[in-house]
Amino acid sequence: MTIKSFNELKKNLKKDFAQLKKIKLAVLADSASQLYVQSLKGYGYELSYNFDIYEADYDQIDRQLFDKTSALYKSEPEYIVIHSSTQKLLSRFYKLSSPQKKSFCKEYIAYVNELIAAANANTKTKIILFNFPEINDSVFGNFSNKTDSSFLYQLRKINVELMELAQENSVVFINDIASLQNTFGNSFITDQKIYINTDTVFGLDFLPYVAKNTTDIIASIAGKFKKCLILDLDNTTWGGIIGDDGIENIQIGSLGIGKAFTQLQLWAKQLKERGIILAVCSKNEEDIAKEPFEKHPDMVLRLTDIAVFVANWENKVNNIRHIQSVLNIGFDSMVFLDDNPFERNMVRSEIPELEVPELPEDPAEYLSYLRTLNLFETASFTEGDNQRTQQYQEEAKRISFQKSYTNEADFLKSLDMISEVSPFNKFNTPRVAQLSQRSNQFNLRTVRYTEDSVQQLISSNDHFTFSFTLKDTFGDYGLICVVILQQLTTNNRQLFIDTWLMSCRVLKRGMENFVLNQLVKCAKENGFEKLIGEYIPTSKNGMVKDHYKDLGFTETNGQWELNVPGYKEKTVYIYPKLIAAQSI
Repeated sequence: MTIKSFNELKKNLKKDFAQLKKIKLAVLADSASQLYVQSLKGYGYELSYNFDIYEADYDQIDRQLFDKTSALYKSEPEYIVIHSSTQKLLSRFYKLSSPQKKSFCKEYIAYVNELIAAANANTKTKIILFNFPEINDSVFGNFSNKTDSSFLYQLRKINVELMELAQENSVVFINDIASLQNTFGNSFITDQKIYINTDTVFGLDFLPYVAKNTTDIIASIAGKFKKCLILDLDNTTWGGIIGDDGIENIQIGSLGIGKAFTQLQLWAKQLKERGIILAVCSKNEEDIAKEPFEKHPDMVLRLTDIAVFVANWENKVNNIRHIQSVLNIGFDSMVFLDDNPFERNMVRSEIPELEVPELPEDPAEYLSYLRTLNLFETASFTEGDNQRTQQYQEEAKRISFQKSYTNEADFLKSLDMISEVSPFNKFNTPRVAQLSQRSNQFNLRTVRYTEDSVQQLISSNDHFTFSFTLKDTFGDYGLICVVILQQLTTNNRQLFIDTWLMSCRVLKRGMENFVLNQLVKCAKENGFEKLIGEYIPTSKNGMVKDHYKDLGFTETNGQWELNVPGYKEKTVYIYPKLIAAQSI
């Protein structure tokens, strides 16, 4: 997404928000927040969100959060944005005695914990905290780094402690203003004249970046984020044209402009380690295009880092569509990097959902520009994410292997599939929460769960929870399916399917039938007579609109019912490994 100016965002406020998804926000700030709120609502429009914003009065953070009857809680926000400014923090610091200054960080973090506890006690919401851009008051000069009596020392310590706090609280997220300051410089983020006259701490040119950061966080929590980076090769991943210049003459390494391409590859490699899928889309002969990955000593990226490698002389639009079909993710989850303006414009016009950054002409500026876009915001990370490339490579082998079979049942039998079926527990909680936040296509009701809410389900007497893994002869998919059943208070012989979501990577393996067999088995063992399913349509989950119908459920008053006693177990070629069955 190209960064919009404040005036462009303000123009968005005049557009029609009626058909956009409504998300309720509350903004609490100790400084003037009107212009930030305008920017935030304008950026919401860019992502098809109607941000319904409750803006608290000036400097009312404490009053709104600590008062159970406040307008904040009456507004029932899904997100609370808390902006405490460095300027106010400095004023508070100056009022302290010398001994008190040394414990300023400790006292401030304790105060923030009180704010979070109050919010958690009065509402189920996610909290976005602004961290602090630096103000060096120059009282101690460089000696600020050696004394805990200095404001700069305490401020930096607070920012570190805020990161620790966010790690410990799954509902807390950090809007990293300090990082934006490092990128753009203090003179860009503040306008001292505006601040003195209006108490608005951020300059007009900087406000869109603050709003975009906030919107990126909300979008990632809501399941809208990038999963794949597609790379062109010539003059994008390396300098020069491999077919003309040869492997020995492409520009890469630690010297000259080659350093820029190496830095880009290092960045892509780190994204891959974080779980972003890497793909290649290049106009080239495939064997020539692969040669640097296999033989060049300065290449950071290797073929093992690439999930899908497409190099031919077809147009890039068709090749990107092929990559999308292999990965089975939405175009809006993908980013395409290409140095050629013609190729970029063609892809944009044919696949408008795809993110295609307008790379600078000078490769030396590629990475610095891409970093400002914050393309790969995420709301979660688990250690299993770095296995994603390997999993897609294994899937490519499965597809190739399947072509040797004319009978689907024989192919499925040959896979020797095993699924571990277990309730939620402290070990799989992070992955369960991540799947609920990320799954959009195979997701019947699209309910999002945090790690805290998953923990609450574990101890609930009214719920059955299921997690399913899958592995076969080619590899391990990991945890790929989550189901939550709720006992209905209106009829204690019925179980409502609160959540059924699954990774699209395991489609056409019989997993849906396998899961239903397990759910019915649980229902029978615990004396339930019906399973009740519901499909809530979204812009992305159309693929499962007939899910319950195809499984044999009967539609009744907008929901789907399955008679448990009369259910005939479906034939599957997946072998269960059951762990710690549940009971109510």
